[in-house]
Amino acid sequence: MLALLALATTAAFALGKFALSPQDLWASAWARLTGAPPALPPAAEAVIWRVRGPRVLAAGVVGAALGAAGAAFQAMFRNPLVSPDILGVSAGCGLGAALAILLGLPVALVSAAAFGGGLLAVAAVMLVARRVGEHDPVLVLVLAGVAAGALLGAGISLVKLLADPSVQLPAITFWLLGGLNAVTAADLGFALPALLAGAVLLLLWRWRVNLLSLPDDEAAALGLRVGRLRGWIVVGATLMTAAAVSLSGIVGWVGLVVPHVARLIAGPEFSRLLPLAMALGAAFLMLADTLARTLAPIELPLSVLTAGVGAPFFLWLLGRRRPRA
Repeated sequence: MLALLALATTAAFALGKFALSPQDLWASAWARLTGAPPALPPAAEAVIWRVRGPRVLAAGVVGAALGAAGAAFQAMFRNPLVSPDILGVSAGCGLGAALAILLGLPVALVSAAAFGGGLLAVAAVMLVARRVGEHDPVLVLVLAGVAAGALLGAGISLVKLLADPSVQLPAITFWLLGGLNAVTAADLGFALPALLAGAVLLLLWRWRVNLLSLPDDEAAALGLRVGRLRGWIVVGATLMTAAAVSLSGIVGWVGLVVPHVARLIAGPEFSRLLPLAMALGAAFLMLADTLARTLAPIELPLSVLTAGVGAPFFLWLLGRRRPRA
């Protein structure tokens, strides 16, 4: 996975309208590390460090965040069909961003509104589950998340109906389709603390997540505070997902397919599954973003490419799991 991640990073930096060779990348990186004069022309240096650098880093952290959140939620809900937006975080981010675009706010505030909208959506779902779900909290969480996603999706549709069709509506549509073409170093600086905080929470609790595969009473008999652990997993995965969506818009299928692939390689043990899902998610989204900006004369939305690759691959995974005579 580390080799695949290095290969994906090299391809993301090298491929594009301004093609670069691996030797050019190495020379430029070595000059930066040693403080030597730039080894490449100014245009090539600008492409590497100002244009593609933030974008490649954003693709890596977004893919890693979605892969980790998907693995955590699938383990917590004991359901391989769960994705990071099961509790409505993506719909909340989309509504927050759509409202910010409708109000004409700057790009930085659009990202902040998306992040806040995702956190508020999950907080509302958790509050409903806490008040209702005494007997089956997992089922109540799922149902509350589905209801919240439907309600927030209706809100997004209403905002799109009210938006100016010549300026605001295309901006909302393109944001919802996902993309990294507008990511800057400042955007990364805003999202990285939340991404790191969520990753630290999942890493700290990784060795206890395996016990959630047991029924709640058996896990509690082993000394696990099940409700508390679920709460920390939801907090960590939501922080990572909301920060990722605020950077890239809504990118589907990564958090659903990547944990399955990682589980085929590493098995279900969560302390091995989590870092592998993060590395695989980062590599996958780097390659998808590279295809998005090189496959056609215009840049393709990320969600179109991830769905085009993820959905057939997921169907193939389902076919492999069918029982044999």
